[in-house]
Amino acid sequence: MVGGGGREHAIAWRLAQDPEPPEIFAAPGNPGIAQVATCIPLSSMDVDALIGFAQGQRIDLTVIGPELPLLAGLVDRFTAAGLAAVGPTAAAAELEGSKAFCKSLLRTHAIPTGEGRVFTEFDKARAHIVAAPGPMVVKADGLCAGKGVVVCDDAAEALAAAERMLVHGVLGPPGRRILIEERLQGEELSVFALTDGEAIYRFGEARDHKRLLDGDKGPNTGGMGAVSPVAGLPEGLLEQVEREILVPIIHALKVEGRPYRGILYAGLMLTPGGPKVLEFNVRFGDPEAQALLPRLEGSFGDALARSVHGGLEGATLSWSPRTAATVVLASPGYPDRPQSGAVLEGLEEAAGPDALVFHAGTALRDGRLVAAGGRVLTVTGLGKDLEAARAAAYRAADRIRFPGVQLRRDIGLKASPAEARA
Repeated sequence: MVGGGGREHAIAWRLAQDPEPPEIFAAPGNPGIAQVATCIPLSSMDVDALIGFAQGQRIDLTVIGPELPLLAGLVDRFTAAGLAAVGPTAAAAELEGSKAFCKSLLRTHAIPTGEGRVFTEFDKARAHIVAAPGPMVVKADGLCAGKGVVVCDDAAEALAAAERMLVHGVLGPPGRRILIEERLQGEELSVFALTDGEAIYRFGEARDHKRLLDGDKGPNTGGMGAVSPVAGLPEGLLEQVEREILVPIIHALKVEGRPYRGILYAGLMLTPGGPKVLEFNVRFGDPEAQALLPRLEGSFGDALARSVHGGLEGATLSWSPRTAATVVLASPGYPDRPQSGAVLEGLEEAAGPDALVFHAGTALRDGRLVAAGGRVLTVTGLGKDLEAARAAAYRAADRIRFPGVQLRRDIGLKASPAEARA
């Protein structure tokens, strides 16, 4: 298991629940992952060391959690070394690594998405914004740790965002090229799939909450919570997403000479005209994985192996009817200036049959568990319905204590677009 966040803890934990659980190593892992795996002090970006370890231990399968190692070609290097690794090649991972590439691919293959144009010069971006004022979204082309997307209510906000990226370079090289899109209206939905490049297994859906504060207010974050499944979806919607978006994008990448294997995450807007693509990610979401994986039944490891070796149609997976609600506990100062070092208490009291605690940004210092990142823990409650899952999640979250903890109290109670703008 490559990585050391909350998503990777959820993946390692779920692999350990398999009918025939594997022996798991994690690089670098975290104190929570250490409960189900052997953690090794290797960076997720140290490709040579990871390959050497996998060869020395005769590892059967490597699962890559974060996007950066995928974009850096970790799967390519493992494959060249004769090692099996779950995830797309660097070329296929550009689907997440470049929003301009993604938008071009969607247009070329007539996959539903919003209108958008790419700019590298501020004067041209300004002319475009002034000519088409109104709500729009300004996106840095590359990865910016969740800070590269600015949702704008008017032209003034869009001009300011474009100027910060193109003129002032506040996001560095990833923001030197931007995508300006129309702002789609509707409800957001995340749909996941596992693919071997041919067959697709639709891997559930979730709805996350990106804003820091209740009511979808405050700055965007990496995600403050999620629920799965999503109630109230129109009948046949997920089948439509598979037919019109998931299958076509896998075919498009194959046609472009970038065959895709592994987990695919489609971020969608459910517009009056049907589902449209906002973005693709080339791995599980965080905290969506913490809501999805506790509901998964069957052999997760076997399905992941099939995404590498083929034969995914033979996977034996199913989903629990229970609902999962996941709440993120973040450090004071997150997302801009998270403070680390606070001692964490109450984790053992929080965990139970209906509540799971996943470590995201934690560390052991002098024998004590402390906060070591922006998003520190994710707590997943499970119940017969959303109300029960929320109650279990918040009951557990309230047993965890550290100074200045930030959490939303409305996970699962999605505000309407009008309420979110109020």
